[in-house]
Amino acid sequence: MKTLITQVLAGLLCTVAVQAPALAQSTYPNKPIELVVPYPAGGGTDVLGRAFAQAAVKHLPQSVIVMNKPGASGAIGWADVINGKPDGYKIVLLATDLMTQPNMGFTKITYEDFTPIARLNYDPAAITVRADAPWKSVEEFVAAAKKGDFKIGNGGNGSTWHLAAAAVEDKTGAKFNHIPYAGAQPAILALLGGHLDAITVSAAETYAHVSSGKLRTLAVMSDQRIKGFEQAPTLKEKGLDISIGTWRGLAVNKATPPDVVATLRAATAKIVQEQSLRDALDKQNMGYAYAEGDAFGAVMAKDHAFYKALINKIGLKTQTQ
Repeated sequence: MKTLITQVLAGLLCTVAVQAPALAQSTYPNKPIELVVPYPAGGGTDVLGRAFAQAAVKHLPQSVIVMNKPGASGAIGWADVINGKPDGYKIVLLATDLMTQPNMGFTKITYEDFTPIARLNYDPAAITVRADAPWKSVEEFVAAAKKGDFKIGNGGNGSTWHLAAAAVEDKTGAKFNHIPYAGAQPAILALLGGHLDAITVSAAETYAHVSSGKLRTLAVMSDQRIKGFEQAPTLKEKGLDISIGTWRGLAVNKATPPDVVATLRAATAKIVQEQSLRDALDKQNMGYAYAEGDAFGAVMAKDHAFYKALINKIGLKTQTQ
């Protein structure tokens, strides 16, 4: 009898020993989380992603590791997440390009392939030129663009910054030669190198170079003048009803379990309150614009419809999917 009892107890202990690691494994997160930034290092999305990862240390038991996966105006990074395992260990920092790319026909990926965690930021587009450019105002710039073949850099075909320049064409009659780059930062570098006449990326992403006197902002595409660019008029002040910008926000694969989504949303609500994150945004003059999961989802749905209408109005050529 003693032998039988001993065997039963030993069996129970073995069962507990086997189950304990399994239970531990089910607690999210129990390993580092990969934050996919679908743009090159150095741009606004990358800056925000790294600031978020640093601030997350206090609110998640595992580290957040930033992985830059640029290309195709964000589509390469998006595909990496929606094709990956939907377990919450691969999250993505989306930008408004997700609203434009599918409407241009460049990708089948849409906002509906993701579950939103939270929007973190919003920044308007701007018309930016080199400081030594001959145009001192939007009026001079547009007048010259009507006569010449102006090279305007953007974050890729179908990107928000491409549409910003296209909207200026539509409202003014100017004609641009749109030059796509893998993100805003490469476009900025091309402008600094004298390879472009102007760029239409976000004002925030040009802030350091505008502050240093290397670049000049002719106008911002917002409803009101913005902090750090007080001397730059809005296009609306110049009679051009154009208000276009980009938000940035976190999301996961749409098949991610609800409890994992809830954990990420709760942690993010605390992370955005960290002063280090706010300081990083302020340093780059990026706008803080938090919206929790469902509200962020509503923003994406609204913007998807807005850009679809804009693309159809402008008549930009779409690609066959």
